[in-house]
Amino acid sequence: MAASGGAYGFVDDGTLVVENGLIVWAGPRTALPSSFEGGTVHDVGGRCITPGFVDPHTHAVYAGSRSNEFELRLRGATYADIARAGGGILATVRATRAASDGELAGASLPRVAALRANGVTTLEIKSGYGLDRETELRMLRVARSLGPAANVRVRTTYLGLHALDPAWSDADAYVDFVCADVLPAVAAERLADAVDAFCESIAFTTEQTARFFEGARALGLAVKLHADQLTDCGGAELAARCGAQSADHLERTSEDGVRELADAGTVAVLLPGAFYYLRESVAPPVAALRAHGVPIALGTDCNPGTSPLVSPLLAMNFACTLFGLTPEEALCGFTRNAARALGLHGEIGTLEAGRKADFVIWDVEHPSALVATIGTNPGAAVVFGGRA
Repeated sequence: MAASGGAYGFVDDGTLVVENGLIVWAGPRTALPSSFEGGTVHDVGGRCITPGFVDPHTHAVYAGSRSNEFELRLRGATYADIARAGGGILATVRATRAASDGELAGASLPRVAALRANGVTTLEIKSGYGLDRETELRMLRVARSLGPAANVRVRTTYLGLHALDPAWSDADAYVDFVCADVLPAVAAERLADAVDAFCESIAFTTEQTARFFEGARALGLAVKLHADQLTDCGGAELAARCGAQSADHLERTSEDGVRELADAGTVAVLLPGAFYYLRESVAPPVAALRAHGVPIALGTDCNPGTSPLVSPLLAMNFACTLFGLTPEEALCGFTRNAARALGLHGEIGTLEAGRKADFVIWDVEHPSALVATIGTNPGAAVVFGGRA
């Protein structure tokens, strides 16, 4: 059993006691207090139990397909080339706007169900493929509905600055619109737990992003940031200054940026699926993140164009082979640190008393096997809130 503490937090011949959807005791079977004897016993037959995986970065709600872009990139087109030609994010925006709520939910639910089948019990879902007020609100409502439908916990994020709506020619005016019109509507309906922005040379500046974050924090919303994926534009420093829960991607973050993340207590969310799919060559500064004590989380970045990934197991393997994480760091990246990236570290992410009874029973003997194997899912059962 992978609990908290020690190498992997592994407890050989461990026991969990669950009552009313919460873990009330965890530890070696031989140390089980006599007061817990007499309850219903489930013997998992020597299998490994880990916390339910937490995916802190997905774009799982969208319509349409962008598989053609995979071929374009193989022919030499860059992310920026495709975006400037009207593809990329804007292609998904057109398809998402055209979809009804039912069509949008129907297209998105299988992705969330696939994440759950791969061990995810909590995930974040971003909007950002609407850009206009109506579609952004619809995306967030659909995202909220997918939690009960898939039997997972969903945290929603209003990705208010993802791309410039083609109806607008002035990015500053668009940011004004987002802050004055859409953001208050999102807060009024309580549709989001946090906000996010794409701070990048092909998207929004640090000044525009800071203005958006100021409005969000005034409404009581946490902030997250797509930072320094394509260029070092000061995204990590901005995230730190704004007290962001997480700064995500970080491929081109400087050591100064890493130092500021550490001082702010901001979690680094690395997204190896996008790195792999885009065939990037500059990896995130893992050594600096370790040296400065920045918690490292991992996400699938499940999205239609740059990371159509629904397997945290494969993401963990990518993180080890491409970024140099250890298997233990990778597992922590989808459990303890991922929970911290969503502000839920007091509720989920570890197997200890007081945490939600979200866990996965795996048909392996040790958690390292989950990271070492490619293309299989050895999950025997996913338990959410004490129920399979």
